[in-house]
Amino acid sequence: MASLTLYPDDERLTGGTRAAFNLYIITAVALFVLMMLDGLTMRMSQAKWLNVPPDLFYQLLSMHGAGMVGTMALVTTAVMWFFLRKYVHLHLWAFVANYVLFMLGAVCIIVSIFVGGYGALWTFLYPLPVHGTGLWTGDWSALFLVGYLLIGVGSLLFYLDAAAAIIKVHGNLGRALGLQWLFGGTIDQNHPKTVVASTMVIIANSLGILAGAVVLVMSLVNIFYPEVVLNALVAKNLIYWFGHMYINATIYMGVIAVYELLPRYTRKPYPISRPFLWSWAVSTVFVIVVFPHHLLMDFAQPRWLAIIGQVVSWGAGFPVFLVTAYGALTNLYRSNIRWTMPSRLMVLAVFGWAAGIVPAILDGTIRNNLVMHNTQWVPGHFHFYLLLGVLAMALALMFHVIGSRVNEPPNSRMDKAGFPLYLFGGLIFVFAFLDAGHLSVPRRMAEHLDAWTFTDKLGSIGAILVVLAMLYFAIRITTGLLKSPAPGGARVGVPDAAG
Repeated sequence: MASLTLYPDDERLTGGTRAAFNLYIITAVALFVLMMLDGLTMRMSQAKWLNVPPDLFYQLLSMHGAGMVGTMALVTTAVMWFFLRKYVHLHLWAFVANYVLFMLGAVCIIVSIFVGGYGALWTFLYPLPVHGTGLWTGDWSALFLVGYLLIGVGSLLFYLDAAAAIIKVHGNLGRALGLQWLFGGTIDQNHPKTVVASTMVIIANSLGILAGAVVLVMSLVNIFYPEVVLNALVAKNLIYWFGHMYINATIYMGVIAVYELLPRYTRKPYPISRPFLWSWAVSTVFVIVVFPHHLLMDFAQPRWLAIIGQVVSWGAGFPVFLVTAYGALTNLYRSNIRWTMPSRLMVLAVFGWAAGIVPAILDGTIRNNLVMHNTQWVPGHFHFYLLLGVLAMALALMFHVIGSRVNEPPNSRMDKAGFPLYLFGGLIFVFAFLDAGHLSVPRRMAEHLDAWTFTDKLGSIGAILVVLAMLYFAIRITTGLLKSPAPGGARVGVPDAAG
């Protein structure tokens, strides 16, 4: 069961662990600010407030897609590591190796885009990377793909180390998931939710990364040996299998922060249950097989795959979310929670995840998908649960950790001002996308007609507010992490002064 001690001793960071965690978080918040500025530039260009040439626009779009997904994975990996290391022995070298490989991959991606001119987006859909139409060459596409491979290898190293550590303690991954309690038996209330969630991520995302590695290597072979022709549909299936699971893994790693931290701020136990274990077991399967909903408009796709994508789309988002939302709400009920930055961000995270699922499921319904998938409805739904859901989960841990340095949850006047700025800016930003999708404004277009620019301008205003809030968060978190820890041991509950 999750600890009710606000800052337990087994979470305190010292020496190499503190340096590694600080590197992850400081790098992530800096990249988030840069990627948000990238996104703001594109929105303002579509609103005709800036004049961005189309070639540069697609370079920015490639950078924003790859950069945001990669950074979200980096920071939620830090969330998983921070809590999982309490229950199993993780090797610091694997955590550091993931960071080093991520940074090397990021450099490859940045150079390929802004030096080489690569602009075939994060999806690198075959055969687009080898058809630069004079804007980039195959060598730069290859560098972009090598960047992806480096990041994937880093993630896989971390997962393999975590899997070995979990198996050493629990015997196998099935027992770590709690499968032995699905049909009966007395559930061990000390079985960590963190281990359950981490095991699901390891199983699902390792498969996704391996699928990505296959298609990346195939694409590299095609770049240097064009006579090796790929099956475009197979390549696309592998790309979206990889991409879907990689970004979904960020949600499942990020929600660990809610499981671990919420009971400390409500001062109420958050017990594990059979429905909880069932939901994570079912979601392990669903998240692996749901990816064909990205290909519902591909007429050549086998019908049985399209049916799987359609049916599983209706259920994949619900099991884990429902038990998490229900558990969070019951934990909040009559808790007299003290509203500090970590607790506000956790509640926002559950809301952002919940609200973002609704337009996602609507788009995953084939009749809607036919008219909505190539509109701004899609960036609307995924920005919803990433910006207001997953990032809020990670920010909750960041603010919690800087609070541990002074033995007081962050709740300054600037914090209280930054939170609503982030919330309302984010809502304006995502609803501008969703409204544009409702109006059939296409996505991925560098230039917009005058009739489309109202939602672009609205989205730009929301983005400006989010960037301002994130810039404050980045400074606040960085300075907080670099402070020397205050003397004193762990404290139980949320202090009364934290109002």
